[in-house]
Amino acid sequence: MKMVFRWFGEGNDFIPLEHVKQIPGVEGIVWALHDIPVGEEWPLERIKEVKLQAELHDFNIDVVESVNIHEDIKLGLPTRDFYIENYKKTIERLAQVGVKVICYNFMPVFDWTRTELFKELEDGSTALFFEKAKITNIDPIELVKEIAENVSLTMPGWEPERLKYLTKLFDLYKEVTEEDLWKNLHYFLEQIIPVAEENNIKMAIHPDDPPFSVFGLPRIIINEDNIQRFLKLVDRPANGLTLCSGSLGANPNNNVAEMVRKFADRIHFAHIRNVRTYENGDFIETSHRSSDGTVDILSIMKAYHDIGFTGYARPDHGRHIWDEKCRPGYGLYDRGLGIMYLWGIWDSLERLKQGEKQCYQSMEI
Repeated sequence: MKMVFRWFGEGNDFIPLEHVKQIPGVEGIVWALHDIPVGEEWPLERIKEVKLQAELHDFNIDVVESVNIHEDIKLGLPTRDFYIENYKKTIERLAQVGVKVICYNFMPVFDWTRTELFKELEDGSTALFFEKAKITNIDPIELVKEIAENVSLTMPGWEPERLKYLTKLFDLYKEVTEEDLWKNLHYFLEQIIPVAEENNIKMAIHPDDPPFSVFGLPRIIINEDNIQRFLKLVDRPANGLTLCSGSLGANPNNNVAEMVRKFADRIHFAHIRNVRTYENGDFIETSHRSSDGTVDILSIMKAYHDIGFTGYARPDHGRHIWDEKCRPGYGLYDRGLGIMYLWGIWDSLERLKQGEKQCYQSMEI
């Protein structure tokens, strides 16, 4: 397992890389050019700048997250071919600096949806929260305004140039069904996967967050059956997954550990996040510790260990703790704690594998 850490770039993150360097076992940063509008080509000189910044701290930039898909591609509009060609050029440029994995998603309009960014937990920390009743009764434009008032830095999937056209986007999606979205995703993959293969890059789709329809928008990467269907659209090793335990775990019916075992050879990137779900459909993000949420992180890590996972993994969203000033979900402290929890499980499994069971007689996994 190669541990990496998401970083939003100089001037767009509260966290300096020298602090990330102090977290044991982190090999690289997960990055993007967040100021480049969705659909535009990424300039090679800008890509090289990030590589230089990372190398100053001995980090790799093997994984890029949020090379987002233009809405015209998802909608299947005639203009999609222009944006697909731009995407191909970006893949080729990323390959020039050694990128191995591109994380992306195919969610209409929003990359992720929450109703509250700093919901207080019992211990006084705060976390991202989803309230189902509020989503049902609020105008999405009003939700966007409410969230924007609480964030000073750009957030992937909530870029200003996209959000100012929300009304138009919702109108365009009125006639788009889930089957339409599947068809448009297939069209995209058929053109992109061969380019990724030629450049030794693996494409890793992120599940929909949350894994069910929000505001009436179609969602398709939501469960085991749909992931299986996705992988068969273009059944090639380069067409793979960013398996996110938190996104999928927001639906209690999803067994993420089982998915790790089933899709083992197609998981190129692992997002490890815990959430606590409620019977009314609400959920809140928690610490990575299994007992804090309803996602069985311990079983998920054992599944990764059992399959001999050698891909990239990162602690996904964390709480906001110790009065840290940070981007919602992306503080340094709780993600650092999360990494040490994940390494603790992994190291214990390694010891068990090596036969040193006498140290773990009371440990049941």
